[in-house]
This record gives sequence, structure tokens and C-alpha cells, in this order.
Amino acid sequence: MSAMFWKAIAVLLIAILAWSYQALCPPTPRLCGSTGGPSVEGPRIRLRDGRHLAYMEHGVSKVTANYKIILVHGFGSNKNEAHFARSALVEKLGIHLVSFDRPGYGESDPDPKRTMESIALDIEELGDKLELGPKFYIIGTSMGGQVVWGCLKYIPHRLAGVAMIAPVVNFWWPGFPAKLATEAYYEQFPQDQWALRVAHYAPSLVYWWNTQKWFPPSSVAAGRPNFTAPDLQVLAKLSASMVNRHYSTQQGLFESLHRDMMIGFGSWGFDPMDLDNPFLDREGSVHLWQGDNDGLVPVTLQRYIAKKLPWIQYHEMPNAGHLFPHGDTTATDAILNALLVGDK
Repeated sequence: MSAMFWKAIAVLLIAILAWSYQALCPPTPRLCGSTGGPSVEGPRIRLRDGRHLAYMEHGVSKVTANYKIILVHGFGSNKNEAHFARSALVEKLGIHLVSFDRPGYGESDPDPKRTMESIALDIEELGDKLELGPKFYIIGTSMGGQVVWGCLKYIPHRLAGVAMIAPVVNFWWPGFPAKLATEAYYEQFPQDQWALRVAHYAPSLVYWWNTQKWFPPSSVAAGRPNFTAPDLQVLAKLSASMVNRHYSTQQGLFESLHRDMMIGFGSWGFDPMDLDNPFLDREGSVHLWQGDNDGLVPVTLQRYIAKKLPWIQYHEMPNAGHLFPHGDTTATDAILNALLVGDK
């Protein structure tokens, strides 16, 4: 074979390698406030490592508030989706709420080193910088509910009470019986089964998997999750105004949605079912709310968690989907009542 042939082969291999590298590597995030990046419109705090965390305050003044709550948003959401702030109980009970953009979302800087521990420490620092006091409440929804497990592990001493709403489960938690976890896993869309496998076993391929065109990506990342009939009814009422997806992911999909998948379904270093009750003194409580018709988070796994951790107050909502807190203020009122005054 001629030297020209081998040169052509070499050029082709180099081109394939270059394409593969480009396909695997996510683009650099468009940092808020940087040249060509999104502008910074709202207040932010500066964290211990120099990153910024964007936040929004709601409800009564924190000076006069009886209760101070940090809200943790879900997958693809942001600080503006603070539906708890619409409850009449905010004024009645004297509640001050703080919502924030999780790292990589909205106007908060990405955290390439994000872990379950680091986001818990971000929340602790947010509470300190905003002078919420030695203890505060936390409410986390969906993927934000999953984040709350990290708060129970790493900053239990800062918590006055906790509510997790349809918190996303990690099918690889050691505490789940293999048969139960497998059955729940195979209830997911086939495309989501593959996306979760990639997130767990090959996280470096998450960006490629969700942007390539050969196989269907994660339905949730693509904005087409398995919403059940109750969820569709909620969406019909709220229409497109519920979540501003563009704002949520304006710095890039990788450091928001894809990083969430990598952390949420990776190896945590702890099993939530090994956690101890942080409120042995009964001065606070932990609540887990779950719809029994949730197409995204298997109710069977939540029931098992509640059985393993009897100190969690488990609330199962009949004929409710993943979005039940967004339907009206009935659910949010019940959650706030149970968390703040239920034990008093």
C-alpha cells in the first residue's frame, strides 16, 4: 500500500478521535456575569470557595418571622418556583422562606466538584450568610428532596425540621432489597433505564448520552417525563408558566441537569437507610410526602424507606402524581402544617 493511503488512514483516525473527544466533552459553562454569559439580575452570596449562590426571599420579614425555611428546587427548576410562598399560612404563621438556585442552575455558579456533602454545606452557608439563625427548616421537592438526604447526613445539627416531597430515589442504595429495587427500576421507561445505568456506571458519558442522536436520552432531561394523569391535570392548569427551563439551564445543560444525574444516581458514600433520627429530643420532625400515582419516583421504594426509618413521618397522597404540590395550596398547606405545627 502506498504512503498516501496510510497518511489518509492516519488523518481519518485523528479526525475520529477529535470528533469523539469533542462529543464526550461538554462545552464550557456560560457563567453568569462573564463576557458573553447571562447577566446577574438577583442577589447572590459568595461561598467559601469563591462560587456564588443566587437566592430569593419570600414571606414575612426574617426579623419578625416565627419560622425560617430554605426551599430546595427540583430537576430543571430554579429559585423562582417557590410555590410554598403562595400559601396563606405564610402570613398566618409568620414564615420567612428562602429559595435558591442550586449550583449550575439559574444564576448560581456551577460546582464541578459537587457532591451530596458540598451542596449540604452550601445550604448551611446560605443560612449563615442570610442570618437565618442556628437552626432552620428545609423543604426539598423531587431532586431537591434527594438533596435533603445529604442535609440529614452532613448538617443535622442545623435542622429545625425537614420535609421531602417525592424525593428522587437512587436505585443503587445498598439498603434496598435487590428484588424490590430491580422491580422498581424496570418500571421506568427503557430509555431512562439506560440513562440511569450510564449515570451510575459511566458518569463521564452522561453528557454524550443525553446529546447524541443514536439512542433516546433520558426522558426527564429531554423534558418528556413519565407524567401520569394527575400530573397532566396539574400541567393543564399551570401551562408553560410553571417552570422557566431556559433560565434554569442558561449556563449549560451539563452543570445543571447532567450533573444532577451524575450526583443523584452515583455512589453517595452513605446509605440514607443507615441514618439516625436527628430529632431524638423531639424538637423537630422529618416528613416524607409521596403520591401513590407517581410515574417518576416509585412509591414502593418510598414505602420501604419509611418502614426502615420509622422516625420519618410518611404521608402518601392518594391518586396523586409527581407534581401534586403544584396543583393548589391544599397540599402545600398540609405540608407546612405538618412540618411547623403538627408536633406542637
